Amino acid sequence: MAGLVIVAIGGTLMIDARLGLGPWDVLHQGLSERIGWQIGTVGIVVGCLIFLSWIPLGQRIGIGTVLNVITIGVGVNLFLEIPFTTDALPPRIAALIVGDVLMAVGAGVYIGAGLGTGPRDGLMTGLVRRGLPLRTVRTTMELTVLVLGWILGGTVGVGTVLFAVTIGPLLHAVLHRVDRGQLVSETVDADLDATTSGA
Repeated sequence: MAGLVIVAIGGTLMIDARLGLGPWDVLHQGLSERIGWQIGTVGIVVGCLIFLSWIPLGQRIGIGTVLNVITIGVGVNLFLEIPFTTDALPPRIAALIVGDVLMAVGAGVYIGAGLGTGPRDGLMTGLVRRGLPLRTVRTTMELTVLVLGWILGGTVGVGTVLFAVTIGPLLHAVLHRVDRGQLVSETVDADLDATTSGA
């Protein structure tokens, strides 16, 4: 739960920075702009729709998977209620960098708990287990949602590049410092490989 809340805080800071988002958040923001829903709510709905793709892939839904969808979406909605109105570039850059790091740290903590992947990671690892190349799957997914989100009006910028370049190494570093003990599982290890290799 701590990891999921940290991800929500990090995502909110990146949104507030207005300098570019990760691919999935670009899509969520673009959809939010079009349909008028809060961005966290859009993330919850998109996550639930992705669950439908898990059925033919045989992916298992864990308690962490359900908590992932609900906690991050609700958290982003709540944290966005905190005013961040400055147009000055230095605090926006600081928010972007801190947000990027927090998203990686939070993701490392919740994946390391071994209680289930997020819906997007589960889709990726499910496709990889079907024999599709990891890099091809990840790249196709990320580029597809990024382009679609950009077309819909999501923010693409330096933050998008920062996220793409840093999320893999940062997540890799965090996961190797999380003591998973008996919670190590095939799913968690697959997520680690997929996330760090495909950045």
